[in-house]
Amino acid sequence: MSIRHSLLALLQDQPRYGYQLRVEFENRTGATWPLNIGQVYTTLDRLERDALVAKEGDDGEGHVVYSITPAGKAEVRSWFAAPVERNNPPRNELAIKLALAVTLPGVDVQAIIQAQRVASIRALQDYTKARRDTAANQRAGDTAWLLVLDSLIFQTEAEVRWLDLCEARMVQQAQAAATGAPRKTSNGATEDAPLNADSRR
Repeated sequence: MSIRHSLLALLQDQPRYGYQLRVEFENRTGATWPLNIGQVYTTLDRLERDALVAKEGDDGEGHVVYSITPAGKAEVRSWFAAPVERNNPPRNELAIKLALAVTLPGVDVQAIIQAQRVASIRALQDYTKARRDTAANQRAGDTAWLLVLDSLIFQTEAEVRWLDLCEARMVQQAQAAATGAPRKTSNGATEDAPLNADSRR
């Protein structure tokens, strides 16, 4: 998530101080990705260093107000115009957990999958309810939150489908290991491929 660009986009709307930026960001994204106030001010310091924002003084109550510079506006325009790159995908803790689980002895991969499926379906129900409730009483400012909810719903649905695939793969490999049947590789050759680290011992 680009906090840098998110703060610049909010400053393009109007000058703000750090706490206002944090509140605005969380309001517009439904507090789905809460910001640490220290992170906000650290980012503002870097943006000022890079001449993308400038201090406008304070608001009379000791809060330093920041405004966006022309270079900052150009940076925001470039950010909105460019697609989000996929060459460095964010770390997915669940994928990492399962990748490690299938390579370590004594780990119940099926239990991990089942526990996550229960949690993911519960989250999906919560997101769906929130979306239904928001849409039923939609106000002008709710469009941003509905977009975030749609994204969360689609991501969670995909996660549940992926967990189903993982479980099916584990069952397939367990059956192959039990019968001693060789497994096909991607190039069509066969190999004796154990399911997990337990079967290698």
